[in-house]
Amino acid sequence: MPSPSANRLTALRSLLEQEGLDGLIIPHSDEYLGEYTPACAERLEWLTGFSGSAGLAIVLPETAAVFSDGRYVTQMDQQVDKSCWSCEHMYQTPPNQWLADHAPKGARIGYDSRIMSQAELLPFQVTAQTYTLSATTGNLVDRLWTDRPAFPAGPAVIHPLAYAGEASDSKRKRLAQGLVRAGQAAAVLSDSSSIAWLLNIRGADIPCLPVVLAFAVLHADTTVDLFIQGSKLPANVRDWLGDAVRVHEPDTMEQVLAELKGRVVSVDPATNAVWFTETLTRHGATVQESPDPCLLPKALKNPTEQEGSRKAHLKDGIALCRFLHWLDQNALNTTELKAAATLDAFRAEGADYRGESFPAISGSGPNGAVIHYRVTPESDRALTANEVYLIDSGGQYPEGTTDVTRTLWTGPDTPPARLKETFTRVLKGNLRLGRARFPKGTTGSALDTLARFDLWQAGQDYDHGTGHGVGSFLSVHEGPARISKIPNPIALDAGMILSNEPGYYEPGAYGIRLETLVLVHPMPHVEGARPGYEFETLTLASFDRRLIDEQTLGQEDKTILDAYHARVLELVGPHLPPEAQKWLKTACAPLTAA
Repeated sequence: MPSPSANRLTALRSLLEQEGLDGLIIPHSDEYLGEYTPACAERLEWLTGFSGSAGLAIVLPETAAVFSDGRYVTQMDQQVDKSCWSCEHMYQTPPNQWLADHAPKGARIGYDSRIMSQAELLPFQVTAQTYTLSATTGNLVDRLWTDRPAFPAGPAVIHPLAYAGEASDSKRKRLAQGLVRAGQAAAVLSDSSSIAWLLNIRGADIPCLPVVLAFAVLHADTTVDLFIQGSKLPANVRDWLGDAVRVHEPDTMEQVLAELKGRVVSVDPATNAVWFTETLTRHGATVQESPDPCLLPKALKNPTEQEGSRKAHLKDGIALCRFLHWLDQNALNTTELKAAATLDAFRAEGADYRGESFPAISGSGPNGAVIHYRVTPESDRALTANEVYLIDSGGQYPEGTTDVTRTLWTGPDTPPARLKETFTRVLKGNLRLGRARFPKGTTGSALDTLARFDLWQAGQDYDHGTGHGVGSFLSVHEGPARISKIPNPIALDAGMILSNEPGYYEPGAYGIRLETLVLVHPMPHVEGARPGYEFETLTLASFDRRLIDEQTLGQEDKTILDAYHARVLELVGPHLPPEAQKWLKTACAPLTAA
């Protein structure tokens, strides 16, 4: 019997034929182009079965392919029906090149201009020698998806100054000054996180991401046109926004954009859909490609947000250390799902917990080798003796967003020597990057080697970035800075919060990842030295000493680790129940005293 994916693919091909199309590009993104999408926009998963947060599919008359990056290769292999789809690594086999190689000569390939950015469409335009691209009228997948969930109806809520640290009118004034300097009359905003930050509002339209889905136009006179369903704005939120924010229903957006005729409008080719450029141009505006003006200011956390993040990480550290103690007692009597649920329950017992910042990655044994593994009732696995368990999770708090990974040994036997050595090389990478000092102007790609160095010496590596930005009660994945092999022109700057997460993955056996969040701030002034920065580690949770090989660790890293563990014990210990506190004292004891 054909799978649901096979039946849906057949139906889509029939619809393409009716529309006079020979193929279709289906990105993971929705109209807001965010990493995470509401259930009503999970078109890629509905069609292909692949549920990863990064991906794209291409459908042709005789073949079809699903693409994602190295984080999801194994997950694609498990979820996608390979009798009708091929699974491709999007960097090894770029989707645009695959299309050029497989599309029939003269093929007409459709795409939805409302859910593809110019940056995403451009590679397909470059290789369009044997095919032509054609924007569809509406979304073709939606026409087949008869039981599609409704659009989120939850309300916007106020994000108070006690957490935001800067009033919206102050933010709008700063950004409007930048528009004036650039000779721009307005900037289009599609990123709901940017709009939430700019207007100091939050919501719950997307699981794990506290935003309301909306579009906005920021004008050089500091006013804003906000496109959102009026039913999502309670009276108190309308009052909070003030008269400078004009509220419109989303279906009036083209009419409002048409009023920008003759003006220069900023459109970010990475975060705005192609539709905006097409619409503005059609109505006589001059489109100027430039980054979303909120991205960098949002990443530079103000003092209130920095202190809020410290408070959030203390709350999170208390829950996480309670969980680590619980797991130490119950590792052989639990499953991946139960373990993740237990950690979430510990977090929920704390003050102002607003839910996970992403679905927990709870992987034991071979499942831990799937970089972005998501446990389901079907894949749920019982933890067994003498194996590796990886838990990557995070929490949302009004003060900040957390993201932490720990890799643990279930016991009772001593871990194999090679495993301990590999774990320790990953740990050394985390510690080496965490204590880095670097001059002003340094990019994350210049620091990436620090986290990989000790793994490289053993011929090992990992197929994901070392660090991503993290929002302030916003997205757990935030630009524009990152720490990665992939070059990035954005220098690290004071106030940025990034992850520090080297790893190693043995397919079919285990995964190791050790993640802490770090805050960039100026390093102490030294006479004659160049201005520079250093990291403050925010995450508060012990590393599993059973997996540490002290000889591989070395004395310098041992001293750094002992100091970190002493800080965890000092800050978290007093908040734990007696038995957990006793356990933490042992877990955080100096290695030299073990």
